[in-house]
Amino acid sequence: MNTSEIQALDSAHYLHPFTDTKDLAAKGARVIVKGDGIHIWDSEGKKIIDGMSGLWCVNVGYGRKELSRAATEQMDVLPYYNSFFNTTNLPAVNLAKAIVDIAPENFHHVFFTGSGSEGNDTIFRMVRRYWDVQGQPQKKTFIARHNGYHGSTVCGASLSGMSYMHEQGDLPIPGVAHIQQPYYFEHGQGLSEDAFGLKAASWLEEKILELGAEKVAAFIGEPVQGAGGVIIPPRTYWPEIQRICRKYDVLLVSDEVICGFGRLGTWFGCQTLGYQPDLITFAKGVSSGYIPLGGVLVGDKVADALIEKGSDFNHGFTYSGHPVACAVALENMAILRREKLIERIHDDIGPYFKQQFEALTDHPLVGVANAIGLMGGLVLMKNKSTLQMFDPDLGIGMLCRRHLFGNGVIMRAVGDRLILAPPFVITHAQVDEMFALICKCLDKALEEIKANALG
Repeated sequence: MNTSEIQALDSAHYLHPFTDTKDLAAKGARVIVKGDGIHIWDSEGKKIIDGMSGLWCVNVGYGRKELSRAATEQMDVLPYYNSFFNTTNLPAVNLAKAIVDIAPENFHHVFFTGSGSEGNDTIFRMVRRYWDVQGQPQKKTFIARHNGYHGSTVCGASLSGMSYMHEQGDLPIPGVAHIQQPYYFEHGQGLSEDAFGLKAASWLEEKILELGAEKVAAFIGEPVQGAGGVIIPPRTYWPEIQRICRKYDVLLVSDEVICGFGRLGTWFGCQTLGYQPDLITFAKGVSSGYIPLGGVLVGDKVADALIEKGSDFNHGFTYSGHPVACAVALENMAILRREKLIERIHDDIGPYFKQQFEALTDHPLVGVANAIGLMGGLVLMKNKSTLQMFDPDLGIGMLCRRHLFGNGVIMRAVGDRLILAPPFVITHAQVDEMFALICKCLDKALEEIKANALG
C-alpha cells in the first residue's frame, strides 16, 4: 500500500490517543515504517532523528537484535503464563531480582504491570491497603501536582494535574488533591532557585495541614516532570518534600516512568535528585519500549506491612509478570550495563547534551533552556528582555514543532515549551547534527512568525 492508502485505512479504523480524530483524518497520519539507532523513517522515505525516543522509551535505540532474540527465544519456551493461583515464571523472578539489585536502599519487592498508568493505579490501591492494615483507614487522600502526569486511566488521569484531562469524565475522582508545580520560571521570579525550592515544597505542607495529616495517604510526583514540559525542580525541593512527608507520616511516591532506568544518569531519578521514596513507579525504559511492561518497586515499609498481614491484595493484571516482556527487560538491562549507557549519560553524553541544549538560549526565540541527564526543555518567548510570552492562542510551540518534524528532527511541544529526550545511544556527532537542525528549524519558525506578524 502507498501512503495515502494507509492513511485512509488509519482514518477509517484507528482511533489515536490524545488526538483530534477529525483533524487527523483531514491531514492524514504520518506513517512510520522503520527504525535504526536514533533514527526513524516514514513511508515516504524521510529519515528523521527521533529526539523523543519514541515516547521517552526507546532508550537503547531502534533495531536492537538482542531484544528481538530475547523475545523469540522466550516465546519458543513459554510465551505466557499468569501470576495468579500461586504460580510464577523464571523471567519474572529473575527480573524482579535484577530490579531490586539496582534499586535504592530498602527496596526488595516488585509488583509487575503492563504500563506506567497501571503502575500508578496499583500504587493508589496498595497505599490505601497499607493504611488499612496499619489501622488508619481514614488515610486515603493522595496529593499530586498541577501539570504533573501519572497516566490516562481514570485513576492515573486523576492523579495527573492536567486540567484538559480533568474536563473529560468528571475528574479527578474523590481522594485526590493537587498543589502547584516547582516551576521556577513561572512561580519563582525574585527568589534564588534554592529559596524557591523550599517555598515550592512548603505548598505540600500547607496542603497536608489544610486536609488534615490524619487523612493524607501519600504524595506522588515525577523527579522531573516530563509531559508537563521537562520541569526541573531546584536542588532543595525534593529533600524538603521528603522531610515534610516523614514529619506528617505521609508515604512518598516517585513516579519514575520517564526518569527510571537511566534517563538522568542514575538508575532512578530519585538518586540524582537526592531523596528516598517509599514506592517507585516504572515502565518505558525498563524494556526500552520494545514490549509493554511496567511495575512498582515497593519499599520495605509498605511490603513488610502487607506481607505480615497475611491476606490477599486483591489487585492484579492478566499480564503481570508476562514472561516475554520480562525476558526482553532482562536483556535491555544487560545492554545498559554492557555498554555502560547510564554511566555515559552521567559522565559524557549527558553533560555534552546539556551544554548544547542550554546554548539554545542564544536563539532569539528561546528565553530559557534547561537540561538534566538526557532530557531538556526550553521556553519560547516573544521578547526575551522583558520575558514576554506569545499569545497562547497562536500555538507557537506547535508551529515550531511542525518545522522541526518537517526538517528531520522530532521535538515535542507543550504549550510554548519545546522538549527533547533522545535515545541513550546518541553520539557527540549526532548531538551536533541534531542541534544544528534545531537551530535551522527555529530560524524557519522565526521567519514565519515575522512574515505573518505573529510576534
